[in-house]
Amino acid sequence: MALHWKLTIDAEDPLAQTEFWSAVLGYEIEDHSDLIRRLTEQGLLTEGLTTRAYGREVWRELAAVRHPDDPVDENGICHGRRLLFQRVPEAKTVKNRLHLDLHVGPERREAEVARLEKLGAKVLHRHNQPMGTWTIMADPEGNEFCVE
Repeated sequence: MALHWKLTIDAEDPLAQTEFWSAVLGYEIEDHSDLIRRLTEQGLLTEGLTTRAYGREVWRELAAVRHPDDPVDENGICHGRRLLFQRVPEAKTVKNRLHLDLHVGPERREAEVARLEKLGAKVLHRHNQPMGTWTIMADPEGNEFCVE
């Protein structure tokens, strides 16, 4: 049986990361406002756990993006391709042990790199190796990813 999974990424600003990665991937920012409303009505949320963004209540410490074609449950949580960003107190200090590879193809690579730079990414290295050509970039918080 296949397992359901998500990739969880530590972040200084989860909301800014979801804005960046939703634009990069063409994903949607998850909407948990119904869950937040229900929990608030039941008196289960303490002050400061939520904030307003995108015209709705959102979690202050967590935010996620999801593939637009994947199923969502009654709480707005995707059960498919999903990136979850969780706030941590410390900034990124070393190279990632895990990163995303964006497969755009050689004919689109430079245009995609330029688009990602406009969104706030930075080019770290360009590699032209016998096994392939790719560009290593960093998102606005310095997390590395590759464009192939």
